[in-house]
This record gives sequence, C-alpha cells and structure tokens, in this order.
Amino acid sequence: MIALVVDDSALVRLKVSEILRDAGFEVVTARDGFEMLEKVQKFDPDVITLDVNMPKLDGLSALERLMKIKPKPVVMLSSLTYEGAKETIEALRLGAVDFIAKPSSGIDEIAEELVRKVRMAATINPNVIRLQNLRKIRGGVLKRSWKVSKEICVLIGSSTGGPSALEHVIPRLPSDFPAPVFVVQHMPPNFTKQLADRLNEISEMEVKEAEDNEKVSKGVVYIAPGGKHMKLRKVFDVVRIKVVDGEPVNNVKPSVDVTADSIAQVYGGNVVGVMLTGMGEDGARGMKKIHELGGKIIACSEDTCIVFGMPKAVIEIGAADSVKPLFEIAEEIARFVEVIG
Repeated sequence: MIALVVDDSALVRLKVSEILRDAGFEVVTARDGFEMLEKVQKFDPDVITLDVNMPKLDGLSALERLMKIKPKPVVMLSSLTYEGAKETIEALRLGAVDFIAKPSSGIDEIAEELVRKVRMAATINPNVIRLQNLRKIRGGVLKRSWKVSKEICVLIGSSTGGPSALEHVIPRLPSDFPAPVFVVQHMPPNFTKQLADRLNEISEMEVKEAEDNEKVSKGVVYIAPGGKHMKLRKVFDVVRIKVVDGEPVNNVKPSVDVTADSIAQVYGGNVVGVMLTGMGEDGARGMKKIHELGGKIIACSEDTCIVFGMPKAVIEIGAADSVKPLFEIAEEIARFVEVIG
C-alpha cells in the first residue's frame, strides 16, 4: 500500500515516513498542498496523512480540491489547541476520514495510533467518500405532525467517519423533534465542543456539548464530551445528564455502551438507537439491551458507511431492526419515533 505524507516540516515528514515504512507502507512525501495534488495524480496513493498549516496551499484548501477531483482516504495531523480542533472538524466536514492529535513531545508518542489509523483508512473505499460528499447537498429538514405521547429518546453512536455522517442526519431533524438526541462520538476533549458548534450552525435543533447535571429537553442534541462518559439518570421524574470520568470501556471514552446502559435504565424500550460508522464493537452490547427492551435499532448500510465495524457488530449480534443507507437514516429515525411514541 502507498501512503502519501504531506507536511511542511521536514522532520515530521521524516518521522511519519519512518513509522509507516516500518509498518509495511510504501511512502511518498509532499511539502504543501500543490505538491500533494501532483503526487496524488502520479502515485495514486491508498491513503494520505495531511497537515493543516502549510505554505502555498494549506491543508484544508488542498483537501477541498482533492475531494472534487480524486477522493482519497485522508487522516489529518492536528494540533491539540482550540484552533487546531476547529480546523480538524472543518477537515472532517470536507471529507477527511479521521485525525490524529500531534503531541508537543513529538511524533514517536503517537506511532501506534498513527499506524492503526492509517492502516484502517487505507482500506476505506474512496467511492463511499465521494458518495457522502455528493449527497450532502440533498435532503431537506423533515416535517411531521408528531403524534408522540411517550417519553422517548434517540441514541446515536459513531466513531471514524462519524462527524461527516452526522451531517447527513442531525441537520435533517426539525426544531420540533419530540425527543432529545444523545450522540456518542469517539473523540478527545475539545474536539467534541467544536463538533457540537459546527452541527448547531447547520441544524434546526439546538446541538450542544453535554454538561454535567443539566436537565434534558426535547428538541436538543447532546454530544458526549470527549474524554468523558455520558450517562442519564432520572430523579423525581426529571431526566438529567451525568458526565463522569473513569476507565475507558471497549478501549474508548466516551463509550456508546456506557450511555446505552444508562439510557436503557431511564427510558426502557422507548429508545431509537442508531449506529453510524466506526471501528470495533462499542455500542453493540448496549444496543442489544435496548432492542431486547422493545427499542428500535438502525444500522448504517455497508455501502454508505465509511467504516462498517460498529454497524456490522450491531447487525451480527442480532440487535438491528433496520439497515438503511446513511442518507435515509433521518427518515427512519422519524418513523421509529412515531412507531414507539
């Protein structure tokens, strides 16, 4: 497999190239966005690592051009700063499939994560990336005369490819949506706030990063804070969010399973669960529990999914009531909300 390493720093190019070559990749490099686009045409790489801040043509501009002419799986190398997080969310919106936060201590510290994410990205079908980018302009906000009498909620789980997938779902839900929506997206701290702000800008529903002890309201999307677990609890008939630290579950924090377990305790079977995209099996056990209580579970179809691991796990465990293309999931959420409600 060929990896194209794009960074204006010669040291970063050297270190990333060494790590990927040791992992079995053939590596070519580029110093800026213009050189990246040239080498994409020349070498047709399987995966690209891309820095944001570069001379001549920066990473975001280069990414936008790439997705128009020859979509490829791109893993961003991002800083941990506030501005770095904002740029990363924009890159994911433009079509990057994942990112790695560069520590100040150097690239060696993220070698294992780098290899894992680049290797995973190299297996992604570029046609799915192209399809998602083309379909973003289609589909308006759903309008319904809601007939829902029960206290109901929606739980959405996602990981790699999730920020882009969420843009196909959340903005289609209307401001009068008769339930709260809880989103567990595998991300580190700071990045989830930027994700929430981005989705809030383009959605009718209010989208926010969840806060500890806040009261849950219908028509609001709550995104689990990066690096924390999000739980629900009900006290004196009021549902509140509990943001907790603790050990990773399924090697991730936040974990879909942690949120799903608490949602099952609060809402029982009055839940619509959705699994969008991501590596691994986080969320499968929790979605199975909700399914067994009478909730309805939707899994994203393989042909429209960036990484089919998490949806596949939900299907294989027998928890999926429906398998739908990404672009039809918002309608399916609305249908199941009315079925349960």
